[in-house]
Amino acid sequence: MKNLNRRQFLGQAATGLGSAVLLSQIPFGLDAAPNHLAFKQDIGFQVFPIRDILNKDFSGTLKMMSGLGYQVVEMCSPPGYVATGFSPLVNMKGDEMKKIINDAGLKCKSCHFTFGEMQEKLDDRIEWSKQLGLSHMICSSFWLPKTATIKDYQDAADKMNKIGEKVKKAGMQAGFHNHDMEFASLDGQLIYDAIMAKLDGDLVKMQFQTQVITLGYKAATYFNKYPGRFISSHMSDWTADKKEVPIGQGIIDWKEFYAASKTGGVQTFLVEMNLNTFKDSATFLHGMMG
Repeated sequence: MKNLNRRQFLGQAATGLGSAVLLSQIPFGLDAAPNHLAFKQDIGFQVFPIRDILNKDFSGTLKMMSGLGYQVVEMCSPPGYVATGFSPLVNMKGDEMKKIINDAGLKCKSCHFTFGEMQEKLDDRIEWSKQLGLSHMICSSFWLPKTATIKDYQDAADKMNKIGEKVKKAGMQAGFHNHDMEFASLDGQLIYDAIMAKLDGDLVKMQFQTQVITLGYKAATYFNKYPGRFISSHMSDWTADKKEVPIGQGIIDWKEFYAASKTGGVQTFLVEMNLNTFKDSATFLHGMMG
């Protein structure tokens, strides 16, 4: 998702949750060829970047994406994202949404939620998630104010642990998604590392956003640094001058990424891209699968 628009919205929602490609949870191995990965996984997308057309024609848009070669969709919780155009889906029950998704030839096992709704309406969101058939309930950052301290982030992580415990009892896995702000430093400490130290690695898995390559941070570094702590990743590719390009056309070493993701424990891969990159990104990913 585009940082400014999404941050402005979600920062407000957190006081009261991306574009993505999802690859399903099947073990894979690396081929010896430098640009080929020998694995079999589904390719999917996140609905946020196409929300305008999605909310005008939910079924038709899903079928369009399926026609581009995608098999998996990651949703945004309509009540949490109502301010960004998801109001047409607010009253849709989870099982109704699941049927439309399945009828389009897609699967859905992951969804983004705001920190606010996960604190205040967790029972309702768990019930909806179970109807939808989700495996992962992902919190899209804490969206704390710029004046927040390390202790504020640690306190939020404690709250997230309690949420994760309840989600786990419901038969699902809670996750936490990073943005740029977690890769800033406070009191000489990287906020992301402070959060990792406080979160329970069993109750709350991490969803890493590769967009922070624009800040000089690689996903592979953190997959290796925190083995087994990740459940998914939002994937996007960028040029050296910080322009978004289709997967495989930027500076990210995807072979290194996938090798490290095995150490990290990643099950679902989510490319966070604009609509005009979906076709070329799918072509690249299908090509890697050979």
